[in-house]
Amino acid sequence: MKSSARFLSLLLATCLACLAAPAIAQQAQMNLPRVTLQAGMYQIDAQVAQTPDQRSIGLMWRREMPQHEGMLFVFEQPAPQCFWMMNTLIPLTAAFIADDGTLVNLADMQPQTTHSHCSDKPVRFVLEMNQGWFAKRGFKAGMRLAGPPFAR
Repeated sequence: MKSSARFLSLLLATCLACLAAPAIAQQAQMNLPRVTLQAGMYQIDAQVAQTPDQRSIGLMWRREMPQHEGMLFVFEQPAPQCFWMMNTLIPLTAAFIADDGTLVNLADMQPQTTHSHCSDKPVRFVLEMNQGWFAKRGFKAGMRLAGPPFAR
């Protein structure tokens, strides 16, 4: 009888953990390390997502983001990078960035879609900003960002 009660207790705990998991997964990550980037005369306050877990959550579940803020995704090696917007609630522009800070390409992304937006060549950095941020300031592929991640 004791082993049966122990089994039911373990089963109940497992079920409760499974029910709580979606609630935990739906919380925006707001406390990542930050870095200041320069885009010409503009400063960007970027959260840095550098671990696989941080990168996989990204800007999911955010309902808004200040105009001067973004998220910089940092990968270990240059590679083709593709992003999508599942569980992301705000429209974003992804800037695919070379090691020296050069914008390789930009992609506007719509909320809650699974369409892939990919870099035109291998990159280690992707900066997500509110959609239109780069366009409003005249930033295009070939222009450069500055900041500690891009310093050699």
